[in-house]
Amino acid sequence: MHPSGAGWVRSGNPDMANGKDKSRRVVVVGAGIAGVSSAIWLQREGCEVVLIDRLDPGEGASYGNAGVLASCSIVPVTTPGLALKAPSLAMRRDSPVFMIWRRLPVIAPWLVRYLLHANDGDTRRIAAGLAEIVGDSVRQHFALSEGTLAERWLQRSSYAFAYETREAFQADEYVWKLRRSAGMIPTVVEGPEVRDIAPELSERTQVLAIMGDHGFVRNPGQYVKDLASAFADSGGTVVKSAVRDFDLGSGRVRAVESGAGSFACDAAVIAAGVWSGSLMKKLGLRIPVESERGYHVLFRNPSVKPKFPIMIAAGKFVATPMEAGLRCAGVVEFGGIGELPTAAPLEFIRRKVGEAFPGLTWDDCDEWLGHRPAPCDSLPLIGEVGQTGVFTAFGHHHIGLTGGPKTGRTVARLITGGDPELNVTTFSPNRFRK
Repeated sequence: MHPSGAGWVRSGNPDMANGKDKSRRVVVVGAGIAGVSSAIWLQREGCEVVLIDRLDPGEGASYGNAGVLASCSIVPVTTPGLALKAPSLAMRRDSPVFMIWRRLPVIAPWLVRYLLHANDGDTRRIAAGLAEIVGDSVRQHFALSEGTLAERWLQRSSYAFAYETREAFQADEYVWKLRRSAGMIPTVVEGPEVRDIAPELSERTQVLAIMGDHGFVRNPGQYVKDLASAFADSGGTVVKSAVRDFDLGSGRVRAVESGAGSFACDAAVIAAGVWSGSLMKKLGLRIPVESERGYHVLFRNPSVKPKFPIMIAAGKFVATPMEAGLRCAGVVEFGGIGELPTAAPLEFIRRKVGEAFPGLTWDDCDEWLGHRPAPCDSLPLIGEVGQTGVFTAFGHHHIGLTGGPKTGRTVARLITGGDPELNVTTFSPNRFRK
């Protein structure tokens, strides 16, 4: 580790590989899945990389997510009609949407912009963009982790959506049409056949829509930690410190300033999740990003476990079989990053788990709250901020784990002059520049 940037040697000539200039020194800010993926792919492209975070790798949202490699999760929350339904959803006891009401005046400007995207045109545009990021998620994860200890946590599997009635499934037809248009076609089973496939589910579950060619991570936090260890073992530097500022001499980044010192660099990557917003302000951009708070309950030594992740549609949470037990993760709470966990989302998850898995018993359980980074237009920010040499890799809402590896690979190619293999204009951070 080089706590003050010592050991970095500036080269007078750029490294040339395959005829492309390469930035030799890159600082990646944020050690979640997007940041660690960026660091690994940059390292594989021949860059010398520092990975810096105020927490250890694999904490935050990368720790507590549902663990699904959800390639079919291309449809944003803001589907048509949400603006009219949102107030009642946030006040209903049986809804997976929660609001810390005293925070409403603070988040109202973001919330208005968010709900303005709840129309057919924007939803289709967003879904098309997200499909580019997550459509090949399983392949991207295996490419990232190949040959590392992290690979042990990846499991190829199906991913099912459980509905209590045929009518409930049909009520989601808009979402399923968008998935089908992207080539994501489910196998639908009904009635007693549901129990043949998932005997742990309640008899009230009458429909399963099953997606093949998906996967999950059996221990998401350790998975990211193992990736970070592989990065360090290959010569990368991992620093635990808060980032304070960017040195933008002549308009381009020259160093990243942190509590552990100044790290000279030719390029930098901001991949700090919802905390990226405050860093972007230092570059002159105010990004409309809020915390879309998510919860999980981990049931240790459960009496039943599904064979693959199951989205319980009535509760908008995913039940995933993991190394430590059965993790049930999801719901949405708007309330910012400074508030403590609230009881209602956890009570809701527990109640819905009991309804979906009536035979479930367990020894003990853990509860968790995390912060999904939610830009107002539901598209992640991937690309260079102006011509500063600072690149972004954050803002993935519910699909951070799913899309992290491809995001990191894309950013690495943008920095080193490679083909990003997707339309980065869609995700440019400059779309918020006034």
